[in-house]
Amino acid sequence: MDDKIIGIASDHAGFPLKEFLKGLLVNWDYKVVDLGCNSEDSVDYPDFAYPLARKVTEGKIPRGILICGTGIGMSIAANKVKGIRAALCWDECTARMSRNHNDANILCLGGRTLTPKQAEQILKVWLEESFLGGNHKRRLDKISKIERDG
Repeated sequence: MDDKIIGIASDHAGFPLKEFLKGLLVNWDYKVVDLGCNSEDSVDYPDFAYPLARKVTEGKIPRGILICGTGIGMSIAANKVKGIRAALCWDECTARMSRNHNDANILCLGGRTLTPKQAEQILKVWLEESFLGGNHKRRLDKISKIERDG
């Protein structure tokens, strides 16, 4: 799958940041799949988290970005989908670790808690980093077993 394809979605609180990040991604030569929302009119974040998470687990997009007011709701909703590792990141360190140690396939951000510049720095790190494997793979395998066994 083309790593230069990325999905993005938000609720109303994340809409302005989503639009800002879409512009950056296009400038960075990404093909952006925008799954909504399309304005600052009130919507429910699970209605946008779930379709993006499904596209990731179905292999239609390799990774995604979800944005709501704090990022918390989106991360909770997305992580209900088997195979999703949605990470709420608030700085470059959490972005790096979410990729290196947790192989996060969805980045969650807070549209009301981050400035556009902070979000840009977090996104840049998250896109550049990769999974380190090793002991971290063993831990992810244990999480997969929990998903299977309940």
